[in-house]
Amino acid sequence: MRTVLLREGDAAMVQSFYDANPGYFLLLGGGPASPGTAMDHLQAFPSQDIAAARKHFFGVVGASGQLTAVADIIENYPEPAVWHLGFFIVATDLHGTGFAKSWLDALEVWTQSQGAQYLRLGVVQVNLRGRRFWEKVGFVPARVRRGVDMGGHVHDVQTMVKPLARADMAAYYALAPRDLG
Repeated sequence: MRTVLLREGDAAMVQSFYDANPGYFLLLGGGPASPGTAMDHLQAFPSQDIAAARKHFFGVVGASGQLTAVADIIENYPEPAVWHLGFFIVATDLHGTGFAKSWLDALEVWTQSQGAQYLRLGVVQVNLRGRRFWEKVGFVPARVRRGVDMGGHVHDVQTMVKPLARADMAAYYALAPRDLG
């Protein structure tokens, strides 16, 4: 398996991955990903004008040439040295194998080498399995955003943060007070 940077030209491959692994979409929206979801994810960027922010959309390609995982990471968002993990999906048949943790570990090493001091994400509160995973790998709850519209479905979203290296949560809250819970 190898990690690759995905671009808009890879939308069909990403969409096939979403279609083959619909669990996340069923949980959040009650149905599979719509046909344009992959392109939307590849193009999506936070609405705030943050000059230092840059998006990376990664995939893991298996020996068969098929995607086995995808992750969307925005560097320096919402603050410098904070990297936001916007999306992280692993193929259903790899759940429980340790693959997700090992790939996340590799992404953490890479983000740190690029200047990240914190990883941040939002997990919908109905995604109990996801919340347990993020807590198990060292993310701590920050604030809860209530009533977030996600494509016509409203969810409460738990912001979670993982300090990297010697960083700590007190320093994080000084940097990103909007996440004070």
